[in-house]
Amino acid sequence: MNSIMANVIFSDKERDYLKSQRLGRIATAAQISSLESSVQPDVVPVGFDFDGDYFYVGGLNILKSTKYKNVLKNHKVAFVVDDLRTIDPWDPRGIRVYGSADVITRESGYMNETSHPQTQYIRIKPYKKWSWGIEEPVFKDGKFNVKRATTREKE
Repeated sequence: MNSIMANVIFSDKERDYLKSQRLGRIATAAQISSLESSVQPDVVPVGFDFDGDYFYVGGLNILKSTKYKNVLKNHKVAFVVDDLRTIDPWDPRGIRVYGSADVITRESGYMNETSHPQTQYIRIKPYKKWSWGIEEPVFKDGKFNVKRATTREKE
């Protein structure tokens, strides 16, 4: 993925917001078994880095995690970063992305700053995003105000 594509998806304010956050939620899914046609979705809170193009998700014992095993079988993921700017008035903000994930070795990731350093990360290349409450008020004219963007490249 090139920087031009990421710049089309995320505005400067959205990139600044993502770089200011440390926790997100990754959703993955894979078939339960080859005999079953259904999938079991899995969503978990995770730490992450964002370099302006990719999200990097690490974790303690990541190689044994459901998210890791799911990504090996199905590269499609969803990722959400959100928070509450204030509670009164209610002012949520956040970004949700659909992306394509792979597993990489990364020596300089955020896990190096923890008491359990790891070099394996799930790397997410976003291709579609929704954001709210970052550039404009989350509620506008009594409706939820969402900004959308999609790249030309889906996988």
